[in-house]
Amino acid sequence: MNQAEKSQRSRELILESALQLFSSKGYGATSVRDIAGAAGVSTGNVYHHFSDKETIFRTLLDQYWSAIDDPTLPFNRSLASGRFPDNLEEMGRTSRELVEVYRRYVALIYVDVVEFEGSHIRKFYSEMSRRFESFMEHSGTAKEIGTRLRPEISPVSAVMLASRFFINFFAVEILFGVPNHFGKDTEAVVKEIATILRHGMLRAEG
Repeated sequence: MNQAEKSQRSRELILESALQLFSSKGYGATSVRDIAGAAGVSTGNVYHHFSDKETIFRTLLDQYWSAIDDPTLPFNRSLASGRFPDNLEEMGRTSRELVEVYRRYVALIYVDVVEFEGSHIRKFYSEMSRRFESFMEHSGTAKEIGTRLRPEISPVSAVMLASRFFINFFAVEILFGVPNHFGKDTEAVVKEIATILRHGMLRAEG
C-alpha cells in the first residue's frame, strides 16, 4: 500500500469511527481524541485530514446526501419507475431498506436538530422539492405520474408526501427501536397507508 492509499485509508477510518460515535453518543459528547482512538490513528492524523470536528460532521452528512442521490439506490429506482402511486407498497419496502442501510447517517439528522438546531441540514431540506422535481424530470416520470393524479395535485408534492411518511415511519421503527408503533405489523401498515394515500380516508359519497 503506497502513501496515498494509506492516507485515504486513514481518512476512511476516521469518518467511519466518527459516524459510529456521533450517531451513538452525539456530537458534543464525542471528542477528536475519541475519534482518533476509535480509528487507531493519532489526533494529528485527524487534523491532517479535517480542520476540526465540525468539518468531520459536515463531511458525513455530505456523504449521506450523495448516497441518497444515487440513481441506483433501490428507493430511487422505485421513484424512477414511473409507476407511482401504483407502487406505493414498493416505496414502503425500499424506504425501510434505505433507513436500515443508512441508519447511522439518519441518526445524524436528529443529532443536528438537537445539538445544532438543524443548521447543517436546513439547506438540504429547503431544497428538497427542487431535488425531487429535478430527479423526476431527469427520469422522465413527472408527466406520467401526473396523468394518474387529480389535476390539482402536484406529482412532486405527492411523491414527497409518500416518501417522507415512509422514511419517518421507519426511522421511528429502526432508529428508535419501536416496532409496530401503529399497533399492527409493518407490512399491514404499509398496505394501509398505501390505500389511504391512493384513495383518501373518507367513504365515497353515495
